[in-house]
Amino acid sequence: MKSTIIGIFLLLISSQICFTQQTDSKAVEQEITRLSKQKWQWMADKNTDSLNLLFDEKSMFVHMGGSWGKTQELKVIKEGTIWYKKAEVYSVIVNTIGNTVILLNEIDLVAVVGGNEVVNPFMVTEVYIKDGNKWKMGSLTFSKLMRPVKLATPPAATPSH
Repeated sequence: MKSTIIGIFLLLISSQICFTQQTDSKAVEQEITRLSKQKWQWMADKNTDSLNLLFDEKSMFVHMGGSWGKTQELKVIKEGTIWYKKAEVYSVIVNTIGNTVILLNEIDLVAVVGGNEVVNPFMVTEVYIKDGNKWKMGSLTFSKLMRPVKLATPPAATPSH
């Protein structure tokens, strides 16, 4: 009888731990998904102050035209060398590994590059690291997809500013 009660007690405790971990995982997934969405808006708005707080000092950015660190990415955004006008997100996948989260976005990106508006399909990999009680972006990588653009009507071209 004693071993049955202990067994039931351990089963209840382990069930509670599993439920808590699943709940925490879901909360992290929602938080990172919201943060990613906010990041796309900050990039469209050229809000380098907010992006500066989000990007880790050692963060890396990989584009079709090269790769660089935080300082260069903020400069590119601020000067409009690349203006991330609109990211149409079609799917989001979030995987948590310890204090690191990897988010994949399948997007069509409307951007102004060198004064020309372009639309490209990308799988974007975002890596976030928990730093204390805040999430910092460690990496952002654009991988061009071989599929056609899904975006039905890209916005009208607007000069970069």
